[in-house]
Amino acid sequence: MPQPDLVIFDCDGVLVDSEIVAARVEAELLTMAGYEISAEELAETYAGLTFKDIMMRVEEKSSIPFQASLIDRAEDLVDRKLRSDVRAIDGAREAVAAVTVPHCVCSNSRSERIEFMLEKVQLLPYFAGRIFSALEIPSKKTKPAPDVFLFAAEKLNAKPANTFVIEDSVHGVHGARTAGMRVIGFTGAGHSYPGHADALTEAGAETVIRRWAELKSVIAALSEWSADAREICVATRD
Repeated sequence: MPQPDLVIFDCDGVLVDSEIVAARVEAELLTMAGYEISAEELAETYAGLTFKDIMMRVEEKSSIPFQASLIDRAEDLVDRKLRSDVRAIDGAREAVAAVTVPHCVCSNSRSERIEFMLEKVQLLPYFAGRIFSALEIPSKKTKPAPDVFLFAAEKLNAKPANTFVIEDSVHGVHGARTAGMRVIGFTGAGHSYPGHADALTEAGAETVIRRWAELKSVIAALSEWSADAREICVATRD
């Protein structure tokens, strides 16, 4: 059976249930600063973006100027909340352990935050030395830019076209698709919402799973489908 070169996991909202935790803190800060928004609305609209990018988009939309110090305050408060409240998404550890090909994490979070979250939920050993933060790669371009995905693929000698990315956000799906990678959407975290799966599919995910138990069979099926499609193309040319 054909195997992918690489499987890339997003972190927030994929391996750990952190998106809703961060959204509650960030929504409260934005509301206090003059832009009323619920945690659910923030997660649905802006999941996958850094708080800096969220704040810039809200500023553009609302014409409300925010103080730059709000970014550091958000980072500090979210870190504190995550250290106490973050948990693994059910089945994540078993799903990662079942991936026998090279795998890594690509995230918009700082590597320090990724590492303490993964350590807290006992997932860090599966990704030691293979954690890529978009904030810390040479270009520093965060998702939806494709840079962090391409950087990881280059470092791990993987062809983008033979790389699978697991993403929970529209912005992350866009980045992975722009990188030329295949995307599996994930909707099993606490910030998921009605229409989430449809949004990920419309953004470019080939399929969407809600339970981690589905991952192994889905990767196998999509890999087989890709191999069959290539054979058909070759046969057609001949």
